[in-house]
Amino acid sequence: MDTFSLTARQRWRLEQLLHQTCDARVYRRALAILEVSRGIPVDDVATALGVTRQSVYNWLRRYDSNDCEASLKNRPQSGRPRLLPEQRQSWLKDLMRIRPEARGYFANEWTVPLLQEELLHCTGRYLSADTIGRSLARLGFVWKRPRYVLSPDPDRLKKTPYFQGNRAIASKECAAC
Repeated sequence: MDTFSLTARQRWRLEQLLHQTCDARVYRRALAILEVSRGIPVDDVATALGVTRQSVYNWLRRYDSNDCEASLKNRPQSGRPRLLPEQRQSWLKDLMRIRPEARGYFANEWTVPLLQEELLHCTGRYLSADTIGRSLARLGFVWKRPRYVLSPDPDRLKKTPYFQGNRAIASKECAAC
């Protein structure tokens, strides 16, 4: 691709896209196309934008064949499938509603290791703590550390200085004031 030229309308649309887009990748691609059309060598444009020459050539070819801004956007990608599919997430949600004691564990609350063991037993797959944590977060569960609640001191009232049985202590403190 020795020369690359744009019509006035194409140049105007790309400049408008530069001002309107919030996607950095679209911005970079539009800028590369404009710069190459102004006569700047592809090597210089690629170096300035921090990409390879081949990427700039690919962007030019895609824009030249489609002649629209949609060719500058990312194509949809499938990505990696979730390790815990939707049906198992609903099963996990149901599992969180019951206590571990009902499933034969000696625990009052579910922990990630207990969930890992239960999921391994029921599904045959070992899931990492991070995977379980992300799944629980998607389901709206929040992990909090359990707090120990101590029973109140039965003699606390007697230990306060202003208790009726401690008038001598209370009067000494008041006299010091």
